[in-house]
Amino acid sequence: MSKILCATRGGEASIRTQNAAIARAKEEGKGLIFFLVMDVEFMVNADYGMRTDIVQKAMDGLGEFLLTVAVERGKAAGMEDVSYRLGQGHFTPALMEVIADEDISLIVLGIPDPEESIFTTLEGLESFAAHLKEQTGIDVWLAQ
Repeated sequence: MSKILCATRGGEASIRTQNAAIARAKEEGKGLIFFLVMDVEFMVNADYGMRTDIVQKAMDGLGEFLLTVAVERGKAAGMEDVSYRLGQGHFTPALMEVIADEDISLIVLGIPDPEESIFTTLEGLESFAAHLKEQTGIDVWLAQ
């Protein structure tokens, strides 16, 4: 059975996206995979005196926690086929790895809250979604 892949992070906007993905998966009778990427590659060029492997392990722990909460949210809504995948590194290659491993019929991306996100604009996300659909052939839904 094909599944819906919901990219998520933390914060209120992500909870709204997760809830929208849960509702859509239930409506379509599909499984749901929550997906989060923890990227500490920014530390490679920094002189923090920290070991990136230890930071990655801590970040992965946080990611596991956030994803477990999302899965529990899906189960509380009555979903049985709900799971998660945690990626490392850059978002797009990690996303492509999950797409290669799973039968994904829809990718859900959350629309950024302008007050929460300093890196992503709606226009940038729309452009990324169009490129992703062109590259994978999978529909991309920008959920609010």
